[in-house]
Amino acid sequence: MNAARLQALATLLLLAAVGPVFAGELDVEVRDLAGNALQDAVIFLEPTAGMRPPAQAPKTTIDQVNKEFVPLVTVIQAGTEVSFPNSDNIRHSIYSFSPAKVFTTKLYSGKQAPPVIFDKPGLVVLGCNIHDHMIAWVVVVDTPYFSKTGADGLGAIKGLGPGDYRLSLWYPAAQFEPHVEQIHLGAEPSQRRLIKLDASGSPLPAARHSP
Repeated sequence: MNAARLQALATLLLLAAVGPVFAGELDVEVRDLAGNALQDAVIFLEPTAGMRPPAQAPKTTIDQVNKEFVPLVTVIQAGTEVSFPNSDNIRHSIYSFSPAKVFTTKLYSGKQAPPVIFDKPGLVVLGCNIHDHMIAWVVVVDTPYFSKTGADGLGAIKGLGPGDYRLSLWYPAAQFEPHVEQIHLGAEPSQRRLIKLDASGSPLPAARHSP
């Protein structure tokens, strides 16, 4: 048997040992108790068994526009580097006293602030030392499987294999107490779930209409 046939046979044996490759998608629809779509709800999945994909070292940006953080809600994987450009024509000083990340930037404009690495899972609430009404939320998760709902209340998580997961869902509130449930994903290429939350008392709507 020549080398090419040996290599082909080895590949087939390897595929048979590992099983089929599967990358499915979970679509989660989030609504309040009245049936209205909830934008900026954070969804993340954690496998209850097996290996997780290796952590990446991604980067993202939270801007400041018209004295408002943009976006108001961000979800990232632990280890992500976040830049805080200031697109306003006034200076800002960003801070967080949250246990997951404590930091303060000096008063700055433009892109003078150094990026911040969020290395611990948890909720980080951002504020501005100059403008008290400014607020934003950063949810740091220890999984690559996460999403955030759009204006239609839908969030999609891709690249999922079949198995058991812990699904966590959080909408901005005073405390970081996600709605948690156990789910099982089969071999279907796409699955969908509807979750209703009591969103009363959330500070998010007021933050969207702050001066």
